Amino acid sequence: MFALTNVTRDYPWGSTTAIAELLGTEPSGGPEAELWIGAHPDSPSIAATPEGPVPLDRLIAEHAESALGESVHAAFGAKLPFLTKLLAANQALSLQVHPTLERARERFADEEASGVPRDAAHRNYKDDNHKPEMILALTPFEALCGFRPCAEAAELFRAVGAAIAATGAEVPELLGRVEMTLNSRMAGPAVVRKAFELLVQGGSATTELVELAAAALTGAAAAALSPSLLTVVELAKQYPGDSGVLVSILLNRVSLEPGQAIYLPAGNIHAYLNGLGLEVMASSDNVLRGGLTGKHVDVPELLETVDFAPSAVPVVPTRITDLGQKVWEPPFAEFALQRVEMSAGSNPVPLVQNGPMIVLAVSGSVLLDSPRGDMVLNRGGSVFVPAAENPVMVHPVVDGGADAVIFAVTVAA
Repeated sequence: MFALTNVTRDYPWGSTTAIAELLGTEPSGGPEAELWIGAHPDSPSIAATPEGPVPLDRLIAEHAESALGESVHAAFGAKLPFLTKLLAANQALSLQVHPTLERARERFADEEASGVPRDAAHRNYKDDNHKPEMILALTPFEALCGFRPCAEAAELFRAVGAAIAATGAEVPELLGRVEMTLNSRMAGPAVVRKAFELLVQGGSATTELVELAAAALTGAAAAALSPSLLTVVELAKQYPGDSGVLVSILLNRVSLEPGQAIYLPAGNIHAYLNGLGLEVMASSDNVLRGGLTGKHVDVPELLETVDFAPSAVPVVPTRITDLGQKVWEPPFAEFALQRVEMSAGSNPVPLVQNGPMIVLAVSGSVLLDSPRGDMVLNRGGSVFVPAAENPVMVHPVVDGGADAVIFAVTVAA
């Protein structure tokens, strides 16, 4: 087992306190948006080895068979297939979508062949992997996820029009076109795509509509507004004039309680609005943005990547094992997540492990015991467990402190 030192990303939307409060660390004083725990080459964790600190991606590449196990190595190559993050949003992240594996490989190769620097602001594909992901709420967590039924979206746009008209302002033509599109008898992906295109390609007309809608809804009685329309008001404050403010009306509005999770497959357009969560994904940083951002937005590539079919929110059910572990298993090959809680009187519990594993402690202390050694893991600590160290037993540490809570990520069974 290797103790890890992890990289914090300081994106402006991040909370200044949430991650530090969870892990019991000292806040940096600036935004702490994401804590990356894994071996992605952009921000690999640093493993403490007997020879000194080593980037985790290098450690795994140099010892692939023992680190990953034969089956994981054969399936995913000499790299850790998953990436774990603590994500703390104080305001909305960009409206975004992730590509399929096939598209990521093709477009990454195209940009490599074209000589686009990997750190270029206009680069779309940072690597050749897809990025299916799951977010588990650790606090109340708000998000947008996938397209809602056309009739629901049309009704919300109709309410926006009524609010604008109530101010005495003229309702813009663009709003009528969007509403008319959504009311089409042929409701489905083609209709959603057309409404989406009208908003993201509307230019100054979209900017004007965002401003009118935000002003009208701000002036309306908050109690009379649905969560989706209140979201328009909040997003307009954060991203004035941005087309994503109105695109949010097309999307399912999601409120998660701690312990609830959703998964985001390729093509699912989404945005995290606020809250603290544990995010697990395939090890990739490929993000195509569609709004709520000052970063690069490639509309043609976005339109070819988004799945425009209206759908229910993809919830990940919680499975509780006979030993009491809580397990979340989204329909992805790269990862599964488990949570173990222990008190002073708890019996040892084996971790569910399929190849390599990342373990993070968010409360208390535990002893991790494997056939090759053991390690005390305290609150805020994380370790990489190679596949060769299996099974790993979790023992409570009796120190009079809080109950221990750990999360562990491994490859899906």
